[in-house]
Amino acid sequence: MTATQTAPTEAGTATTAGARQHARAQEGTVVDAMPTVPSGSVDLVDAAGTVRDVVWAERVAGGNYTHRVLDRGTAVRLTDVAGDACATVLLYNAAEPFERLNVADTMKIQWQVHSGAGQVLLSDQGRALATLVEDSSGHHDGLYGPSARARNEERYGDGQVQGPSPAGRELLVLAGMKHGLDRRDIPPALSFFQGVEVSPAGRPSFTGSAGAGASLTLVTEMPCILLVANAAHPLDPREDYVCTPLDVLAWRDDPTGPDADAWTSTQERRRAYENTTEYLRARGGA
Repeated sequence: MTATQTAPTEAGTATTAGARQHARAQEGTVVDAMPTVPSGSVDLVDAAGTVRDVVWAERVAGGNYTHRVLDRGTAVRLTDVAGDACATVLLYNAAEPFERLNVADTMKIQWQVHSGAGQVLLSDQGRALATLVEDSSGHHDGLYGPSARARNEERYGDGQVQGPSPAGRELLVLAGMKHGLDRRDIPPALSFFQGVEVSPAGRPSFTGSAGAGASLTLVTEMPCILLVANAAHPLDPREDYVCTPLDVLAWRDDPTGPDADAWTSTQERRRAYENTTEYLRARGGA
């Protein structure tokens, strides 16, 4: 599903007043989506009864994207509302965006090709950008990345961000542009809520979603730029372009500390956290 737009008419927008009326009429025309709501109006109480300081609340329609600069220690919960969301995620060091998520290192250094709770999202500098702390889905993909415009044009007839079947990579490019990034700054990404298994023979098998309501939560370990595209997975075998809403909820939390299980779970993760701490300490941020 994508934004439904009212086509302007020459007569209707020929004057400043007509153009203004047409532009204002676009508000609220996105199907199955809500705008970003004032974060202060959202109440969140965790299992321990602690009232959390919500900093971001948004519903992202299928075929759309979102983005935000997040402080260190921000928890971000992504929820597959109806069972057919596909959240493709990229993270960047907010201070130095040339440091970014490295999906290959995230998988191979931790000996973990499938994402799940406890996985650290590593940068290309060997530092921890974020930690995946909760996961009720288990249907994710770090191998195939987002769909490309050429593939979507071949499969669905269109891959533009304004069209009926936007490509995930094009959405990430657009999101990145909001932060001074361009197409060359969009590396391979992680996709959540649509799974892929690979057979011993090397053949992929699309496993789809875990169903409506599945969610995951990650916590940022340094100030980050987060880009999220919600677009149909490139291996989805369905003839139609299918992608349903994604909820984003973020609140102030704590980064992973030396006493956390994740810090000591493996030597590879410990080194990543230590690298991050040393980097932030030198910058005056830890």
